[in-house]
Amino acid sequence: MPAITEPAPAKINLALHVRRRRPDGYHDLETLFAFATDGDIITVEPAQTNSFTITGPFAAALLSPPNTPPAKAGAQSGTANNEAPHSHNATPGAAPWQGNLVTAAADAFTTAFAPNTDHAITLEKHLPIASGIGGGSADAAATLRALARLHGIPTTDPHLHEIAARLGADVPACLANRTALGTGKGDALTNLEGLSGTPLLLVNPGVAVSTAAVFKTWDGQDRGPIPEGTLLDRAKAGRNDLEPPALALAPEIAQVRALLDAAQGVLLSRMSGSGATCFALFETPEARDTAATAARTRGWWTLATTLA
Repeated sequence: MPAITEPAPAKINLALHVRRRRPDGYHDLETLFAFATDGDIITVEPAQTNSFTITGPFAAALLSPPNTPPAKAGAQSGTANNEAPHSHNATPGAAPWQGNLVTAAADAFTTAFAPNTDHAITLEKHLPIASGIGGGSADAAATLRALARLHGIPTTDPHLHEIAARLGADVPACLANRTALGTGKGDALTNLEGLSGTPLLLVNPGVAVSTAAVFKTWDGQDRGPIPEGTLLDRAKAGRNDLEPPALALAPEIAQVRALLDAAQGVLLSRMSGSGATCFALFETPEARDTAATAARTRGWWTLATTLA
């Protein structure tokens, strides 16, 4: 059986309204999910025993040093594995099977669909860690899609969505991998017409932000729903309620926002998720690339891409 490769594109929140804290510890949200055309890459294939290998520029952040427990996944509207989002010149390495959303997704899939089956999984890690662009959630979702393809399971199978919802609040949206309105914990999805092909720039100042700490710092005020209208109009009229608490924890975010806000040809700029990555939509690829160059001169991580 040949290996299956599945993209795990970056997720952005065009708007993110936090409405209230729930008794189960989650928060009721309204968010506009959209996806880039670039991100991490998952490869799966049958194997005699389970194995998990991580490669790519951000591999070192996930390959825990000796005597250090693996990083844990964020619960809601963040990314998995709370490590600093700095690139390292990492060599490929074997990672523990336990303690990562990718292997948790694989275990849940095999329990439901392919008992007593083992897999070799490779994660090519291009997105920074703990950065608000769904890296861990996207990786888990791509693992579910890749295993479904490998075993002939329709990716629309409702059991896959159930597994995704158990793994984390962002995983169902990443599993669907299309523009949507997320409500509830963010896992109740309504498909929307997107802005496919719009030039998109992601910028991270090189700091990790704890999703739990950001939600804890949120002031608890319900500032109302996302308005109706076209996707871009809704996004412009919306906000990210997690940006003020994230700024309190990582003031560097303000420098990124200032650069993106002042860029020529910008349609919308905002922080994504619980931070610290910010994004901007542009009128033209040239305007995007000019802003990307300016961000890179600051030493910031950038990804010049488009909306899917």
